[in-house]
Amino acid sequence: MSRKEDASSWLQGSAALKRGAGAISRESEQKNLFAERSCCGRQSYFLHVGHDVSGSPVSVDVGKCSSNCLSQRISSHHPGLLGLSRHSSMLDFLKTKKLQVRRPDSPLWAGAERSCSPGSCCEPTRVHVEQLLLFEGVREVEVIEGCQCSTCPEECLRLPALKTFFPDSPWEVTVDVGKCSDPAYSADGLSCLPTKFNTALVKNPSGREVVRTLENCEMKEKCYRVSQVEYYYEIVHNSAGHREERLKEIDVGRCLGSCSAGDPCLLRESQGGEKCLVRGEATSSRCAPRRYDVHTFRSRRDRVRTVLAIRQCKCRG
Repeated sequence: MSRKEDASSWLQGSAALKRGAGAISRESEQKNLFAERSCCGRQSYFLHVGHDVSGSPVSVDVGKCSSNCLSQRISSHHPGLLGLSRHSSMLDFLKTKKLQVRRPDSPLWAGAERSCSPGSCCEPTRVHVEQLLLFEGVREVEVIEGCQCSTCPEECLRLPALKTFFPDSPWEVTVDVGKCSDPAYSADGLSCLPTKFNTALVKNPSGREVVRTLENCEMKEKCYRVSQVEYYYEIVHNSAGHREERLKEIDVGRCLGSCSAGDPCLLRESQGGEKCLVRGEATSSRCAPRRYDVHTFRSRRDRVRTVLAIRQCKCRG
């Protein structure tokens, strides 16, 4: 074989090796791209809660979960070199940057601040309750301690939610109070909402405190009815005519949820126009009972008692 053929073979092999290395590098880059972009963390979020006993305003950093990758990169790198390490050359970086400026809605641009992978959400991992003595009285504030990417189910499910009461004290205790998932897609305007609750007893310096916990979630309208059972003593007469006392169970129900306020605009510039010329007061709407069932029975005091049970709830102005 001639020297010319040897050189040609060596060049072809070198080119193939470079292509293979480039493919491996690009594959590794794609695999590590999410790891580089994934950034779910706690950010400071101050909430004004009132005034203390001296009259001074009180604000608490309750925190919030969100993507803070972009701010970290800008603060730790020169803005002009943002993302340069993901590109093979300065020319490649400039081309990509120019493309992002032209098409800000492109997937690359939209994914630059993505906090979690598809199917995951940036959510709190630890929450504690702080009790603040204010001028208006004692107020409880929930404070987020940490955040992480968690799986977001597509179904309506009850998910665990840990909440710590009386932190940094001898009475510190953590309770799974629960929460409802938030499916991205819901049919017929339904939402995943709590439908069944329970209670847990928590020790505190004054004795015990009742904490409400969530047991079940279902797809419901924004304004909906949940079960609430009450018990009464009922006096009845058996077949022999003797007086008996029984325990009567009635699901009186209650209304939960929220209602959207009506459009406060009374007159617009033109039909279908966006500019409002005359604006009135926003109409308040609340989730209230619509239909009732009437339960009548004789109480142990030998009086006829009537209890109304909610059958249906609806938004009412």
